[in-house]
Amino acid sequence: MRNEIKEYEAVSKAAEKFVKSVAEGNSEYAKTLFTNDAVLFGILNGTVERGSIEQFYHNVDTVGAGEDFKARIDVLAVEETVAVVRVLEEGWGGCIDFTDYLLMLKLGGEWKCVAKAYNQNSDTVKL
Repeated sequence: MRNEIKEYEAVSKAAEKFVKSVAEGNSEYAKTLFTNDAVLFGILNGTVERGSIEQFYHNVDTVGAGEDFKARIDVLAVEETVAVVRVLEEGWGGCIDFTDYLLMLKLGGEWKCVAKAYNQNSDTVKL
């Protein structure tokens, strides 16, 4: 069953923690969004990343977004206790564009991210 608009807004607000962390180069905001056992999957400059969300925190804290960083949040689906969010990123680290997919669950009345999968746009890959 599709949720009411207010739930889409709650999911979007939760996803803003992800964007704020990336934009500011500070993982502390994202740490309030992701569950402790959240996972990460993607390919960064030709190397597969998979495992703990801690790798994402490390990347955010060591690279920083860059002055021209831009992001857009699209809430793709909200179905009672599960949501899918797409985050478009341009200019991460000054040179990389990503499309992130966040899988979220409503846990204890709060939207939490349990998995992040991403695509690095091919025109920004540096091998």
